[in-house]
Amino acid sequence: MAATGSAPWQPQENGLKEICGLLEQHISPSSLADKSQIWQQLQHYSQFPDFNNYLVFILARAEDKSVEIRQVAGLLLKNNLRTSYKIMAPAHQQYIKSELLPCLGAADKHIRSTVGNIITVVVQLGGILGWPELLQAFVNCLDSNDLNHMEGAMDALSKICEDIPQVLDSDVPGLAERPINIFLPRLFQFFQSPHASLRKLSLGSVNQYIMLMPSALYTSLDKYLHGLFGLANDPAAEVRKLVCAAFVQLIEVRPSVLEPHMKNVIEYMLQVNKDTDDEVALEACEFWSAYCDAQLPPEILREHLPRLIPVLLSNMVYADDDESLIEAEEDESLPDRDQDLKPRFHTSRFHGSDDAEDDDDDSFNIWNLRKCSAAALDVLSNVFGDEILPTLMPIIQAKLAATGDEAWKDREAAVLALGAVGEGCINGLYPHLSEIVAFLIPLLDDKFPLIRSISCWTLSRFSKFIVQDSGHQQGYQQFDATLMGLLRRILDTNKRVQEAACSAFATLEEEAAEELAPRLEVILQHLMCAFGKYQRRNLRIVYDAIGTLADAVGGELNQPVYLEILMPPLIAKWHQVPNSDKDLFPLLECFTSIAQALGTGFSQFAPPVFQRCINIIQSQQLAKVDPVSAGVQYDKEFIVCALDLLSGLTEGLGSGIESLVSQSNLRDLLLQCCMDDASDVRQSAFALLGDLARVCPVHLHPHLSEFLDIAAKQLSTPKIKETISVANNACWAIGELAIKVRQEISPIVMSVISCLVPILQHVEGLNKSLVENSAITLGRLAWVCPDLVSPHMEHFMQSWCIALSMIRDDIEKEDAFRGLCAMVRANPSGALSSLVFMCKAIASWHEIRSEELHNEVCQVLHGYKQMLRNGAWDQCMSALEPPVKDKLSNINTVGIFCASSDCIGAAIRIKANIDRWSWVFPRQSISVFLS
Repeated sequence: MAATGSAPWQPQENGLKEICGLLEQHISPSSLADKSQIWQQLQHYSQFPDFNNYLVFILARAEDKSVEIRQVAGLLLKNNLRTSYKIMAPAHQQYIKSELLPCLGAADKHIRSTVGNIITVVVQLGGILGWPELLQAFVNCLDSNDLNHMEGAMDALSKICEDIPQVLDSDVPGLAERPINIFLPRLFQFFQSPHASLRKLSLGSVNQYIMLMPSALYTSLDKYLHGLFGLANDPAAEVRKLVCAAFVQLIEVRPSVLEPHMKNVIEYMLQVNKDTDDEVALEACEFWSAYCDAQLPPEILREHLPRLIPVLLSNMVYADDDESLIEAEEDESLPDRDQDLKPRFHTSRFHGSDDAEDDDDDSFNIWNLRKCSAAALDVLSNVFGDEILPTLMPIIQAKLAATGDEAWKDREAAVLALGAVGEGCINGLYPHLSEIVAFLIPLLDDKFPLIRSISCWTLSRFSKFIVQDSGHQQGYQQFDATLMGLLRRILDTNKRVQEAACSAFATLEEEAAEELAPRLEVILQHLMCAFGKYQRRNLRIVYDAIGTLADAVGGELNQPVYLEILMPPLIAKWHQVPNSDKDLFPLLECFTSIAQALGTGFSQFAPPVFQRCINIIQSQQLAKVDPVSAGVQYDKEFIVCALDLLSGLTEGLGSGIESLVSQSNLRDLLLQCCMDDASDVRQSAFALLGDLARVCPVHLHPHLSEFLDIAAKQLSTPKIKETISVANNACWAIGELAIKVRQEISPIVMSVISCLVPILQHVEGLNKSLVENSAITLGRLAWVCPDLVSPHMEHFMQSWCIALSMIRDDIEKEDAFRGLCAMVRANPSGALSSLVFMCKAIASWHEIRSEELHNEVCQVLHGYKQMLRNGAWDQCMSALEPPVKDKLSNINTVGIFCASSDCIGAAIRIKANIDRWSWVFPRQSISVFLS
């Protein structure tokens, strides 16, 4: 295909004709040719060194061909360059660049746009320095006064600003100033262009630099703001949208820049929030949440609330073309389409106080003005609270009072608004809560499905308070009416209502917990009826509602009458769904919650569930290396879900799972999962490792050293912040293993300690649970191996004690303090420099329930008090806040100074320890140390 000789490259006629023919067949809808074969042929040609030259020639010079053929040649060239540009011969690179530049002024805008895309890729791969002619070509085009040339250069420049803005704000050898300094004045100039396309492209380009804020823009902010105000009422909606976007970004990044102009900006945003173009209004609506998030003085916005709130409520009414209006007509008899099924992602198991939050259910739906307005009202209610109610409530009441079918959208928007402020304005709404709930419950049976669905959601927003009030008769009647009303709607024939009711009921379940017990039978009957009739999309929400119910009521579920309703349909589905079907994910998650709730009551169902999890992990590990032999395509989520269900089984069955583990190869599979390259697989694997360590550590023994080594490595990675959940679970698992295998953990103790200490000393930006688990695991290691850990305690005592003081009272905290006491016994001098922090950590206990630990802690305090004489102890105590001193005094009084006979043995032990400490640490040296 290549042309010969040293003359400038020219295409061969036959090759050119053949490639054009293939491109034409590829884009022709009437072509009978096999598109995949054509694509393979084009890919084959890509192996020739000058194939990309042919493509750029067709794009730039084949004016006898259709624009579509030239454009597809350009798109193919762009994709090829992404993978091959850096290994192309310099002569071919230069030819392509030389052909692209003249096309900046091509007559057809599609050709110009395609050229802009390719130029951006070349700059991305070769940099500005690799194309010195480009900047001058841009300047020439921008200064040409020819619309095609100006648009072509501006289009390419805007794409560079969008994809790789930093390249224009970098020093370029041979240039006296950065490229951004050259272009920014020209971009500002185009703000005043008579051509809307140039105003749009120039403003969009400058907006890309708000986040980066190069010095060139920072020093020109006044000019930029002047330009924005000049474009504020631009006749082109796309330009007005960009003006709004600029103000939103500025208030997020540089709110101080807008503060002197804030009243004018707010006035403008109020105006465009009512723009006839929904996209402009949507962009403007983002401003209100951004203002509140920027923590600017609320006073400036407060005076505008009486005008802003009606605008938001007006925009919360369904638009005539809203997709939800069409979806609302779908009843349960219509099968789900593939596009109806939202992508779902399983969240790996996480041990600690910062469990991952649920994904926003709206993330898959289109964000629109209605949703943005409701979100803004929600944020405003959290900032201004009950202040907004005098403006808001008369509008809501007026909309709710509107009668007739034609007013249903206004009524629906009013219910949405009530739910949006349900949390932020609860103090003002609470006295009227029973009236609000009494009004909402009949709306659950409204003739319009979208009113039924929004009423479900709004009731869920008040569910916490509905449950709180259920302690008296009227409150319980409303709670029961809400519960039964949502259950009725769960069996609605409308899919949208089913979804809203199921989600709302799951929220109510979380709040009500054991209050649901008297109604368990009727709840299960409704949920399992829904389980039998729902389509695939809503079936996933039923699984969640069943799992949430199990989490809420726990062991109450473990009764034959309930299990008879619940388990047969689930087991039938369990057998029906194959191992390769992603519908298995929510079913596995549901079984996880049920296993944990039933505890040993799940034993009758456990063997087949356990074995299937093993089979899933095995087949997926095989599929990773040989999908043909496995018979399934690899998908790590199957492994994650199976591991998490095994964790649920372990937690539920306790030691009862030992017989299942002993007869399986789980230990070997788990070891592989702990070494997996996918972080979420490792995360769930270490969670299971910790759970197994609790109930059957003997079965981990053959691979104990390997498990410990791999877990320790998760804490030493330099990128720990990127895999923080893996590190968290690995840390927790090490601690669980430590208290079971005791001295056998000693080979890795110091390597783990060396990883935990930096975590405790640099907690900024780290997950709270990782810090807590690090403190607990360090304490557990100190408990089982005090002689190894205590010599180093002075290096970490302060940060460790700070972390311990933040942990809630529980068994794990008890273990950590046993480690503290063991270290102090082994090396009392190691804690002296951090004694104040240790006292604060001890005072963080609400109540030490373990009498043994309580006495140990008292020994530590009393030992130091006896040692630190000549006012040293009082000096230490003077550094503590009064509540801390009171707490320590109470602990000492209860534990040591009481007159009961129970304390005599403790006092003897204290005396023995004081004598030991006196020998280790003479009085004089203590005084010297403290001075």
